[in-house]
Amino acid sequence: MSGPVRVGDLEPSSTDAALVAHYGDPHAEQRAMATDVALVDRGNRGVIAITGPERLTWLHNLTTQHLLALRAGEGTELLVLSPHGHVEHDAMLVEDGTTTWLDVEPGTTGDLVDFLLKMRFLTRADAVDVSDEWALLSLVGPEATTALARLDVTVPPPPQTQPVPGPKFASADVVARPTTVYATVELPGGGWARRHADRVDLLVPRSAVDAIAEKLGATQAGIWAYEALRVASRRPRFGFDTDHRTIPAEIELLAPAVHLDKGCYRGQETVARVHNLGRPPRRLVLLHLDGVSTDELPAPGTPVTLPDGREVGFVGTAVRHHELGMIALAVVKRNVADDAVLVVGPSTAAIDVVT
Repeated sequence: MSGPVRVGDLEPSSTDAALVAHYGDPHAEQRAMATDVALVDRGNRGVIAITGPERLTWLHNLTTQHLLALRAGEGTELLVLSPHGHVEHDAMLVEDGTTTWLDVEPGTTGDLVDFLLKMRFLTRADAVDVSDEWALLSLVGPEATTALARLDVTVPPPPQTQPVPGPKFASADVVARPTTVYATVELPGGGWARRHADRVDLLVPRSAVDAIAEKLGATQAGIWAYEALRVASRRPRFGFDTDHRTIPAEIELLAPAVHLDKGCYRGQETVARVHNLGRPPRRLVLLHLDGVSTDELPAPGTPVTLPDGREVGFVGTAVRHHELGMIALAVVKRNVADDAVLVVGPSTAAIDVVT
């Protein structure tokens, strides 16, 4: 097996250029994730430390998530929206009792810190970019918690997610706490493990990455394998499967990241209106690409059209999956039929219908 191949050696302009693409066999790495466990270094994600006694109130008032009842040892997900309800930032969170840690997509850290500080208004809280000191690792697969236990920690329980209420719901239908709560556990030597439905994320000091990886003893996998399973699971990635017009309801982010019965925040009117009408203008779909005309993956942003040339959406992340072949996430107009014949570049595409 060959050594690690970096994304930047293959795609110099990629957002993930600093990460390992694969360790010689991307499909074998995917199978390890699907059947056992693999460790992925996602260390290009930005990390922000939020401190101060009013940090949770501050974030609660500015974002889509209900954070006033968040307790130490819990994590969640939140969005920052534009005044028109478009997604501007997507952050995962860990609360340790004195600091709230956000991990965000690479390249977005500075803008998010700037926004938060501009909205501070005598609030006793601060936001600092600590990406140089902290890194994110992910254990992916059905045996992720078995590997985590090798760090001599108590394995946290699975996440708890509130059901999304229907239109015109009563306040009693939504509990006044985060819509999704990820249990976390402190790691020896510093850092935290946050348990998701399909993985365990570890926020750790960069100086400890190699030692932690060795102790975990899991197969190493590159970001290509991670992305392939993410796409197959229909999990959107901000900046990859979104554009400047994306609203949360279009890409299935209400359940994990949007509380529908909390105080006013920027973009709330759009969220409420779309939810009550039940008619988001677009939707996230998984496409199967025929792979006959070309074996090249379409670039992010490639238009999705009907056979007559009418544009109905765009491709986000396209990958080669070890079982499904060439697949891609795409955002298409809501009225595109599930059985529509679609065209992506030289390829014919079909929507994978959720049954």
